[in-house]
Formats: sequence, structure tokens, C-alpha cells
Amino acid sequence: MKMMARDITTKLGTRKMAETDPKIMTDFTSVVQTLLQQMQDKFQTMSDQIIGRIADVSSCVDDLEKNITDFMTQLGREELEGEDKIPATQKS
Repeated sequence: MKMMARDITTKLGTRKMAETDPKIMTDFTSVVQTLLQQMQDKFQTMSDQIIGRIADVSSCVDDLEKNITDFMTQLGREELEGEDKIPATQKS
């Protein structure tokens, strides 16, 4: 593909040449369209990968928040249970 673009560019060295040979312009246009489509496909793939990774990180953060909330709830219950176990003579 690169060689074809270079060949066409070389053939298009002068505007006069391009005007006299419309096939060269058609070939050049085709090469440019193919390259642009390939770039668009690569950007779409990268975009999809980034969005997927963001979703993964978001899920991990949600899990972490749930675990912290559960831990804090459990810790609070243990503190309350611990206060109930202290003999009345030691409570202030």
C-alpha cells in the first residue's frame, strides 16, 4: 500500500500530469480513502478498548466501595457488641 501511494505521488509530480491522466487521480483517491478507513478502524478499536478498561475500573471501584461499607458496618457492630460485654462496674 505504501509503495502504491509513493508511485502515485511520483506520477502526480506535476499538475499537468494529473490533469491528463484521471486514472492516477482515481488511484490516489482510492489509496487515501483506504488509509483513512484503516486509521478510523484503529481509532475505533482503541476507543473501544479504553471504554472497556474504564468500565472494568469502575466495577472495581464499586466493589471496593461495597467492601469498605461492609467492613465499616461490621466494625461498628463489633464495637457495639464490645461495649455490651464490659461489666457495669467498669463503665463510666
